[in-house]
Amino acid sequence: MSRRCELSGKGVMTGHNVSHSNIKTNRRFLPNLNDVTLQSEALGRSFKFRVAASTLRSVDHRGGLDAYLAKALDRELSPKALKVKRDIEKSQAPAA
Repeated sequence: MSRRCELSGKGVMTGHNVSHSNIKTNRRFLPNLNDVTLQSEALGRSFKFRVAASTLRSVDHRGGLDAYLAKALDRELSPKALKVKRDIEKSQAPAA
């Protein structure tokens, strides 16, 4: 399982531990990932995602999963989230 947020694409960053004597050793900064279930109003069902805590706040701020995915860039989304986005767009498209 990769350490990458499925909605925002936030991943692992690298840096240094710096000791008192200024010796630098490599370290990793891991994203704060949580397994969450988000509800889609348009589709009427819920989806499980592995999401960073900061992204979860953004989803709430934008008004839910549907609104967040509508504004999200396709290149940042995981294949699973991209499929959900396409399904939401299909369900909201006017029947012609």
